[in-house]
Amino acid sequence: MQYKKLGKTNIEISQIGFGCWPIGGGWGDENDERDIQALHNAFDKGITFYDTAMGYGGGRSEEIIGKAFKKMRDKVVIATKVGPKANPMLSVHEAYPAEWIIKCTEDSLKRLGTDYLDMQQIHCWRDHYTDFPEWYEAMTKLKEQGKIRAIGVSAEDWEWDGALRIVESDKIDSVQCIYNIFDQQPKEKLFPAAIKHKVGILVRVSLFEGLLSGKIRPGHTFVEGDWRGKFFTEERLQEASPRLDALEELLDDETPTLAALGLKFCLSHDAVSTVLVGMTNPKHVDANCEVSNGKYLSEEKLAKLAKHAWKHNWSYPWNKK
Repeated sequence: MQYKKLGKTNIEISQIGFGCWPIGGGWGDENDERDIQALHNAFDKGITFYDTAMGYGGGRSEEIIGKAFKKMRDKVVIATKVGPKANPMLSVHEAYPAEWIIKCTEDSLKRLGTDYLDMQQIHCWRDHYTDFPEWYEAMTKLKEQGKIRAIGVSAEDWEWDGALRIVESDKIDSVQCIYNIFDQQPKEKLFPAAIKHKVGILVRVSLFEGLLSGKIRPGHTFVEGDWRGKFFTEERLQEASPRLDALEELLDDETPTLAALGLKFCLSHDAVSTVLVGMTNPKHVDANCEVSNGKYLSEEKLAKLAKHAWKHNWSYPWNKK
């Protein structure tokens, strides 16, 4: 496992991070014992960065992380997110009032069983929040109180440009965003801005909700309770399948699986601090961690992958167009 400093902070994090939404629920069956073991397996393989949110399972994800790392809090880096109080399209005064940010942070601290967060993030970031200081003043207050160490935002779905101004403001330490072989747009504006302003990039949806693992193909059946059953319609799977076939032609000894290729692609950009992956299967933990070995894709390979960018215009079930 390789490690990088997070943006301009002194916080060192693993290049592969544990995305903790699946252990919160909504991805099928829930099993506390399995999920705690998965977190421990990841730690044993060198993963030190764990990204969660108050909205993951209504706080369940945070509670499980708290139980898993109760006796080794100082050895892991925990980031969580404040969800909006109201529709995030509304003003920041309505969606993220200062007292809401402070209350939610304190509630997260209780669920995690800790007295500090390594990072607090604004979930569902919108560009118009940039013009108002209230949210930032709340974050700064929490930082001064020692309750958080760093400040970040999570860019809204495929709206990367909506995080540009906040990156350029020099107020934040990180941006979490969608980036994968199909969704390569962040390379155009967001990543250069992040490098210039020393803002860390936390990549999410690195395997496109599992599609880039190559295991989700036409006819796939999701277990009951897995939200992806509504996202990956048969029509969408039919549309994506030829693209997965084309990517498989690029597999080699360095990247023998689509998952390895997808993660290595993300790690190969200088702007990226960590790549978040949801994983509860021990085999997946092992395979994902092996990708972070200090070796990156060649310029030739990256040029080939650039041709696989895909403007799919999909949207999530909860945000139907």
